[in-house]
Amino acid sequence: MYAMREALAAFRRAPVLTGLSSGMVGLALFVVGLFSLSTYNLQIALSAIEERVEVVVYLRDDARQSEIDHLLGELAAFEEVSQVNYVSKRDALERAQRDLPEFGQLFIESEVNPLPQSLEVELRPGNRTPDVVEQVASSARNYPFVEDALYGEEWVDRLFALRRIGFASTAVLGLAFAMVAALIIGTALRIAIFARRDEIYIMRLVGARNGFIRRPFLLEGALAGLVGAVLAAALTYSTYRMVYAYLFEVAWIPGSWVGIGLLAGALFGACSSAVAIRRHLREV
Repeated sequence: MYAMREALAAFRRAPVLTGLSSGMVGLALFVVGLFSLSTYNLQIALSAIEERVEVVVYLRDDARQSEIDHLLGELAAFEEVSQVNYVSKRDALERAQRDLPEFGQLFIESEVNPLPQSLEVELRPGNRTPDVVEQVASSARNYPFVEDALYGEEWVDRLFALRRIGFASTAVLGLAFAMVAALIIGTALRIAIFARRDEIYIMRLVGARNGFIRRPFLLEGALAGLVGAVLAAALTYSTYRMVYAYLFEVAWIPGSWVGIGLLAGALFGACSSAVAIRRHLREV
């Protein structure tokens, strides 16, 4: 209780200094919040594109129904496959007339249906990788009545290359922003502790132990970091609303990410304060 009272009293004694510390923490974490918002929306966009990854097995016109049923069962037996849909020549023609209106008249005037029958292989989430789709496509190509099995190889490779680049960029830039935030928080709290160096010196003279001296500063740092994290969350949400209203539609980050940000602000503040007070205790 003493440590909490002293931490709150420090906010009342020097509101400008503690406000400056919390503001610096908030601005540092605001950058992290903007990066998190961008990263989350990039993940959503890539996931939406990944959901469209499927293998299309084109069948010869002379393929018997028993052979098609056998292949359909073989493909459905893959653990990575969620379902296999059969598309007849007539269904393919109706799709083309509906989805490609610019060629609709051409299909109508043609006396022969030029489109092949096919099997559409849908994969389970998390299994739409280049290795899995290539394995499924290669298995289908082994059947003599299969014309070809396509999945947009170059497109899939580029998609997953983009995912790898995005993951690496997120890890590197996120770590860099976190380190910058920690340095700013530490600098701000060191200024606050330096302003109270005389108080620390007097407490040491009357026999106060290091733990007793350190606790109020740790709580003060945690509170400053928490206030800064709340400010960063508010700024990030305001930016999100402005982008959503005036530029384009974006998604708000999950609540767990916000909770982690608040916890990170408090931990950054406490750790930075611990480093700063430890240094001053050694010097006194």
